[in-house]
Amino acid sequence: MESRRDQIHSGEWKGLLNVMQTVTGKEHTNEQTHRVEKSHKNFDDQQVLRGINLDIYENEFLTLLGPSGCGKTTTLRIIAGFEEPSGGEVLFNGIEISKLPPYKREVNTVFQKYALFPHLNVAENIGFGLNLKKVDKDVIAQKVTKMLKMVGLEGFEKRDVTLLSGGQQQRVAIARALVNEPKILLLDEPLGALDAKIRKQMQIELKKIQQEVGITFIYVTHDQEEALSMSDTVVVMNNGEIQQIGSPTDIYNEPENRFVASFIGESNIIEGIMIRDYLVQFDGFEFECVDKGFEDNEEIEVVLRPEDLDIVEPSQAKISGVVRNVTFKGVHYRNSRRNRTAHL
Repeated sequence: MESRRDQIHSGEWKGLLNVMQTVTGKEHTNEQTHRVEKSHKNFDDQQVLRGINLDIYENEFLTLLGPSGCGKTTTLRIIAGFEEPSGGEVLFNGIEISKLPPYKREVNTVFQKYALFPHLNVAENIGFGLNLKKVDKDVIAQKVTKMLKMVGLEGFEKRDVTLLSGGQQQRVAIARALVNEPKILLLDEPLGALDAKIRKQMQIELKKIQQEVGITFIYVTHDQEEALSMSDTVVVMNNGEIQQIGSPTDIYNEPENRFVASFIGESNIIEGIMIRDYLVQFDGFEFECVDKGFEDNEEIEVVLRPEDLDIVEPSQAKISGVVRNVTFKGVHYRNSRRNRTAHL
């Protein structure tokens, strides 16, 4: 097997990713609005959050990504005020709000189950919160019309919400949350009930809506594609801890530990030796790479993405093996091969 980058970098693979054990975030130019500081959460004798620190910035699309039970939804519920942390702080513009009830926080939440009111039509569902606040009816009508246009449901004012498609119901739920003009919109796996095609369409719509309204979105998902395609910042979580914070590109191309490397995308993780700066050995061959700062001959783990490998004639390849399995994936084939030291 030979890397695509062999054609660019004089026959040596330069896309090598080393595995480290640090947690960092990207630099932001926007103003920080929320901070979750040293927060932990216990349910009975089980600790589901382990002292996380998280900065949230205005106009940011931030995604909490991780497997089931990693603590992402608990983090969202603490920010929303539905759960109180067992320890630590939740700050909004420097003010501690851990004990502030949800209705007094400048946030709104969209759940996977949209919780629309079946006895109200589309317009009445969207304007429900404004009615509770005794806002003037003409103002409510104007704001509802604006929201309907934003989410692509013009002309649906009088529709029965129970007769809408899943995607349309989700748009009503988003409009209902946004019409109250929150500083932050929280979304707890809102696309989980949609089929694959509508799900992809709504990913584009959500990002467009976030950019149009200009507020912070905090999105919870276990779907890597959603996180990578929509987010400005991805927070990867596991076992109640933050594993890495960064842009989608950083998360994918520069995973900071084995969990992130294996959870994000598909990875081949191979044991290797860092001969010296910019030179690594694995699978019996030496390759140039972009990494430095290791001890000479230090044992490391190498991450190879499938898209970085090409199947070529044996005479052209550095890594050889036998193809054991070929799986058709629609737009590509997935090849599994085995050689004397590794399985790719």
